[in-house]
Amino acid sequence: MATRRTDPAAGTEALTTWALDPAAARRAVLAPAVRHTLELFAEEHPGGAVELRVPPYAAVQAVPGTRHTRGTPPAVVETDAETWLSLVTGDLDWDEAVSAGRVTASGERSDLTDLLPLPGPRRTVRTAREAHRQAGPASGGSR
Repeated sequence: MATRRTDPAAGTEALTTWALDPAAARRAVLAPAVRHTLELFAEEHPGGAVELRVPPYAAVQAVPGTRHTRGTPPAVVETDAETWLSLVTGDLDWDEAVSAGRVTASGERSDLTDLLPLPGPRRTVRTAREAHRQAGPASGGSR
């Protein structure tokens, strides 16, 4: 099981902030949101067959299979923060991200199609966006 390093409440708050305005998200939001969702992914899919990297924020080992301890892992998936959060929340499809060059994936078990999105983060984002839509003009959301 992955060691949790990010406070779950801070991670969820950052993910919610990102969900409401992804383009405006900066390091203070991206770092805890990415770390939190990577930790959730590693908990949901424990193992060491794939190293999932989202530089400069974090990396985790996940997915059952051959575990590595030194050198190049048997499978590596790397992407940027925006793409990772979009994948984990269901805003972006795996195949679409790979085709667009937004994800590099190499090695056995590096295809995460069946592992994404994660239900918890997906629900968090949908709930935040729905609440924001329902708040409407009263929240300052109109122009």
